[in-house]
Amino acid sequence: MQLDLYKLGDFELQSGEILTDAILSYETHGSLNDNGSNVIVYPTWYSGNHEDVRAAIAPGRALDPDKYFIVVPDMFGNGFSSSPNHQQYSSDRNLFPSVTPYDNVIAQYHLLKNHFGISKIKLVVGFSMSAQQAFHWGALYPEYVGAIAPICGSSKTSIHNWMFLESLKNALTTDAEFNGGNYKSQPEKGLRAFTTIYAGWAFSKEFYKQGLHLSWLGENFKNTEEFLDTWHSFFTPKNDANNLLTMLDTWQRADVSNHPKFNGDQKKALASISSPAIVMPGRTDMYFPPEDNEYEVSLMPNAELRIINSIYGHGAGGPGFSTEDDDEFIDKALIELLENN
Repeated sequence: MQLDLYKLGDFELQSGEILTDAILSYETHGSLNDNGSNVIVYPTWYSGNHEDVRAAIAPGRALDPDKYFIVVPDMFGNGFSSSPNHQQYSSDRNLFPSVTPYDNVIAQYHLLKNHFGISKIKLVVGFSMSAQQAFHWGALYPEYVGAIAPICGSSKTSIHNWMFLESLKNALTTDAEFNGGNYKSQPEKGLRAFTTIYAGWAFSKEFYKQGLHLSWLGENFKNTEEFLDTWHSFFTPKNDANNLLTMLDTWQRADVSNHPKFNGDQKKALASISSPAIVMPGRTDMYFPPEDNEYEVSLMPNAELRIINSIYGHGAGGPGFSTEDDDEFIDKALIELLENN
């Protein structure tokens, strides 16, 4: 396991803006084999970083570092890759430009192709926002990607999902301490409102009805307030408020058709994903409901839909967020893709 930085230089974004002196943080697990055919890419998700992805990687599991060379690139804005809280942007939050999923994927392609000299990726797997990146990988580089496995994520952020994210943004930015993003200390009230709203959507109604939140992650919370305190700590202090907003903006901008190759044609973009794919939504996910993926899979030439039958909502697809049964369901699909492609 090794953490490193890849210098992208002045990196042009889809917006036409330049991310100056851009860096891509990444962690690797395992070793590249002689012919470079054992590469798996697992990007990070919203508010997560390479450390969080480790929960999906272990000997004997689908993502086995004894067999595969697993590259975990950090998303722009997560505090490790170029982010608003880095020194060159600290004087004015507006200096950091908007970033799309394609911007992240293109930067990751530079890392894989130019730095490691990899001629083909065996599998791109992702959860939530990194599932969105997996769709974008498959659309933009179909010959380069052997297979994709999007878990609890869509190729395009729906309007309903966008509105939820907008509520998070408003909860955070209306804190007076936020000060237009130029705060002297983290806007705690806004962040608390942000994480409380997020908790209500992250899991399902049935999850809370059964009181599973009180024993989440093996804990023994006295009440819902104590659970919310721990949930809050998942986002803070490891995530700067401006970083959260940058990643949120990327999430809102997710659209696999938003590229000159597709000119806004979602059907054309999805049809271009020729790599084998197993798309795994959570049955009770409120961010990315299965019907969204069902439509997407119907337009992809070599894709299969497998629904995670879990009451853990969006958390069903997160490494270490749910149950062993959910993890095993996902691992089984990943093993199939790895063995057959």
